[in-house]
Amino acid sequence: MRRTTVLLALLILAGCGGAVRVEPPKPQGEAAAACERLAGRLPKTLDGAARGESTPASPYVTVWGEAEIALRCGVPRPARMSPTDTLQEIDGVGWFADPDKPTLYTAIADPAYVEVTIAGTHVAPSVLADLSGPISQASASQKPTP
Repeated sequence: MRRTTVLLALLILAGCGGAVRVEPPKPQGEAAAACERLAGRLPKTLDGAARGESTPASPYVTVWGEAEIALRCGVPRPARMSPTDTLQEIDGVGWFADPDKPTLYTAIADPAYVEVTIAGTHVAPSVLADLSGPISQASASQKPTP
């Protein structure tokens, strides 16, 4: 229910200007560290949209445009995802497309799940491709080198 509220808030506020209200996740331990690494790797623009502001301020939330694209790092595993679901893999990152919410995608990354909401004005595969590199790098940098 809470995720639905966040998505509705994003859609309602998308055209309002100013900071957009996005409920930040509360990752712990390795997931929080991976999200902090990811924050420093995210692009300044994404599919033509510049970074915007969200409220409350959080290192685990990034928006582009007026919430046209919103990223939340450190979210729980998607409730609708089952072990038999096929993930779309882009640059080594598996993406789960929520069948009930066609604008919601979750990167299945270790150690943190990364949720991305993409408005229909953007090309989802392009956005996911641009985010897959930074997500992969943030996950890989926590693994020990052989």
